[in-house]
Amino acid sequence: MALEHALLVSLSERAGSGYELARRFDKSIGYFWSATHQQIYRVLKRMEEAGWVTVESVAQQGKPDKKVYSVAPAGAEELARWIAEPTESVPTRDELGVKVRGAAHGDIDAVCAEVARHRAEHAQRLEEYQLSEKKFFPAPDQLSGTALHQYLVLRAGIRAETGYVEWCDEVLQALRPRKGDHRP
Repeated sequence: MALEHALLVSLSERAGSGYELARRFDKSIGYFWSATHQQIYRVLKRMEEAGWVTVESVAQQGKPDKKVYSVAPAGAEELARWIAEPTESVPTRDELGVKVRGAAHGDIDAVCAEVARHRAEHAQRLEEYQLSEKKFFPAPDQLSGTALHQYLVLRAGIRAETGYVEWCDEVLQALRPRKGDHRP
């Protein structure tokens, strides 16, 4: 996937300025596809040159004009083409998993500390996802269209973070020293 496709999805949901798109990435799409503000602005310029988006200048009081981007017909065609093409399954690359596997060859307490740190980060993200679920999707059985699709992606995030937190708990439980154990 290219950043262009993530931006087309976001703009298909709602037109916006580069700044607004960057904020949306920070709060939603960015959980699944990250991009810096500078990348977003560079890609929007390329998308405009390719005819995938249109730009409307909106005057603002006491500020420079704001550029509001919308999906152009060519962008909608590209988005539909991309959605229809097969998606490759990406193999998991998890450095922490490799460290856990090699824990016997290093400092197990350091590995446990790193697992606990990762657990805390994933638990925080899980909490954010769950708060978003309650705030934006209080009646998921009544969803359809774009709202349903957004909810399903959020549920994927919730399930992934839940699984990771549970795995970290399992690792910490298994590596915790037991009575009579001696660590080198």
